Amino acid sequence: MFDQIDPRSAVPLYAQIAGRLKVAIASGELRAGAGLPSVRQLAGQLRINPATVVQAYRDLETEGFVEMRQGAGTFVREVAPDRRTRERDREGRRLIRTMLAEARRLGIGAEELRTLLLEELAGGAA
Repeated sequence: MFDQIDPRSAVPLYAQIAGRLKVAIASGELRAGAGLPSVRQLAGQLRINPATVVQAYRDLETEGFVEMRQGAGTFVREVAPDRRTRERDREGRRLIRTMLAEARRLGIGAEELRTLLLEELAGGAA
């Protein structure tokens, strides 16, 4: 789940962690009531400071995605379907911006990119 966390990114680690968890919740990968890894466990897995994980979890709690229960852990909250849709749309737009930036870097123009995308959506080129 956290394979896209990049310590060299301009986006702070806590925001990357929170963002990935929001996407997992919005997509249904993490369902209401599911427990998240403990702060120590996730910090150890990602080899980062536990305070970074705490900040990510607190941000998610503030936004209503998780509930932190003292001594019990952090759990996914029920998120309204329209909010899940907004989060999925936001992630989709982020993916599109990333793809467009990479296409520009490679010198792929809009028409060529559109053609390539349509081919992939149709199941790939012959």
